Amino acid sequence: QVRLVESGGGVVQVGGSLRLSCTTSERTFSRGVMGWFRQAPGKEREFVAIIRWRDGTSNYTDSVKGRFRISRDYARNTVDLQMNSLTPEDTGVYYCASSTDWRLVPESIEFDLWGQGTQVTVSS
Repeated sequence: QVRLVESGGGVVQVGGSLRLSCTTSERTFSRGVMGWFRQAPGKEREFVAIIRWRDGTSNYTDSVKGRFRISRDYARNTVDLQMNSLTPEDTGVYYCASSTDWRLVPESIEFDLWGQGTQVTVSS
């Protein structure tokens, strides 16, 4: 059974950085895109970033552009999310997700695999 496992969450002060990793147990060439989502307390889950395995093309939600960077590593079967200049609004549970779709349109594709989530807390 394919699994996604997130790691790297924690508590950081405003302006700090964290690097999240998502490891997949499935060979990456069989998947299309990987995405990161987050859910703040009392709010709906929202899209953060997405990357296509094949060519590394990525896309971000506006609030994290210029601060977050998503990357993939074929050898390690991982997708990382480097988060810089963190603010309290970035607090939440971060989930990675996988889709067989190749399009970078998270609102229109189905993510059929999800990780268990990792908590990110930005303290002021």
